[in-house]
Amino acid sequence: MKEATARIKINKLLEAAGWRFFADGNSPANICLEPRVKLKKDDLDALGDDFEKAKNGFIDFLLLNEKGFPFIVLEAKAENKNPLVGKEQARKYARSQDCRFVILSNGNLHYFWDLERGNPYVITAFPTPGSVTGYQKVAPNPERLVSEPVEKDYIVLTQRPTYGAEAGWLNEAERPEYERINKLRFLREYQLRAVRALQSAVKDGKDRFLFEMATGTGKTLVAAAVIKLFLRSGNAQRVLFLVDRLELEEQARKAFVALLSSAGRRQPRIDCPIRKEDSGHLRPRLGRKRIRQRRGLSHGRSRRTRQLSAALLQDPEGAGIHRVPVGRV
Repeated sequence: MKEATARIKINKLLEAAGWRFFADGNSPANICLEPRVKLKKDDLDALGDDFEKAKNGFIDFLLLNEKGFPFIVLEAKAENKNPLVGKEQARKYARSQDCRFVILSNGNLHYFWDLERGNPYVITAFPTPGSVTGYQKVAPNPERLVSEPVEKDYIVLTQRPTYGAEAGWLNEAERPEYERINKLRFLREYQLRAVRALQSAVKDGKDRFLFEMATGTGKTLVAAAVIKLFLRSGNAQRVLFLVDRLELEEQARKAFVALLSSAGRRQPRIDCPIRKEDSGHLRPRLGRKRIRQRRGLSHGRSRRTRQLSAALLQDPEGAGIHRVPVGRV
């Protein structure tokens, strides 16, 4: 049986994500080779199974939005070509078509590129039209993130917004028991400095962050504060949290529910784990963050990474990350 070639693989990836070469009932085609020119089956066949008949061994497809305007440039290459080769040509073509987004693929390896926000990054499936539209609507607002007041009670104000006016808190003798009963989590001084360091880095124009934290320094609490910061400031609509061991799944879910919800309010939606078919969907890129443990970095790692929709995007390459050392002081 003949192995599927680049063109066949890319065709299937496009179809699985909801892109159409040809009209389907009331749904018009949203892929073309040239603006305002409908594709014909003969046009696709003429490219060759591995784009060997295409000039230079690759072809640029235009993916259209719901109004039929160029939306994404897909540069499809033969399997033996690196998708990143010639990416500058794809950028120029995208600019000429007023497209902000580029997909680079050889059928096996795929990159998504937001021309307004950094370099191409690996994706495991092609994004759907809806996911790219939703991504486009999220406009990062660094100024609002930087100006968001963050004090030691940043998480407590979510857990129990009226704590400061309650008798159990106002009575200093009863305060420790009040905190214990209500499971209030105040940021420690070094944790507060870490979150503020992130705000300072954003002010300096950075958008990638790495917190290096030792065991027992409260990584989950800091993560919750950062999550709240990005959601509250409108710099994210949803977030992704990764764990490297199965037993951490439920532990993280319970922690985020406890830290990011309050009595009488709707709890945050936390999906656990993320489905494999969702992995090609896109998330806002401001604030990609990793929290790494200093001791035992490889301890307990498994090849099967489980994911929760409850934190910020990881940076796959670690390039250009602003490091924020965190420790007890």
